[in-house]
Amino acid sequence: MKKLLAAAGLAVTMIATPVLAQMPGAPEVSRVAAGTYKVDGHHTQVVWSVNHMGFSILYGMFGEMTGSLTLDPANPAGAKVSIDIPMSGMTTTSAAFTKHLQSKDFFEVEKYPSAKFVSTSVTVDGQNAKIAGDLTLHGVTKPVTLDAKLTGAGTNPMSKAATVGFSATTTIKRSDFGLGYAAPAVGDEVKLKITAAFEK
Repeated sequence: MKKLLAAAGLAVTMIATPVLAQMPGAPEVSRVAAGTYKVDGHHTQVVWSVNHMGFSILYGMFGEMTGSLTLDPANPAGAKVSIDIPMSGMTTTSAAFTKHLQSKDFFEVEKYPSAKFVSTSVTVDGQNAKIAGDLTLHGVTKPVTLDAKLTGAGTNPMSKAATVGFSATTTIKRSDFGLGYAAPAVGDEVKLKITAAFEK
C-alpha cells in the first residue's frame, strides 16, 4: 500500500511540475530585439502541396536553408529578409518521387541548385505582416507576397541567442517558373506553408 501511495504521489508531482515554467518564445512584439539575425537552418522549413490529378494532395518539403533577417521594432517597415533554399534540401515521402522532382522534368537541380527569396517591402500590422519580395526558382524571378505572423520571440535556452520565429503562407503557380510538367492533370497552383526561425 505504501508503495502504491508513493507511486501515486510521484505521478501527481510529475504532472504538476512542468519542465519549463513557460515557453521560451512568445508572440509578443515587445520581446523582439533589433538587429541582424541568421536563419536557424535546423528549424526552418517550407512545406508545399499540389493537387495530383484530382485524386490526392501531394506534399513535400524544403529545408537546410540559409539567409538573414534584419529588423528593428521601432521601424518595422525597414525589415529585410533574404533566404537561400538549396534544392538538395528537398524531400518527399518517396525517394523515387523526389528523384523525379530533381530531374529535367521539374526542378533541374543540377542546372539550378538553389532558389532564393529577397524581400522588397514589409507592411506590419501588430503581430502580422505582408512581406513582398522576389522569388527566384528554376532560373525565373517572380514577385510573391507572404502572409506572415510572429510565432514567438525570446532567448533560446539552448543556444542562449535572441531568437524570433515566424509562420507564413503564399500560393505560387508552377507555370510562372517553367515547372508546368504534367499540366493540367497536375494542378498549377502550389500552396506554400513556411515556418522560419532566426537567431542573432
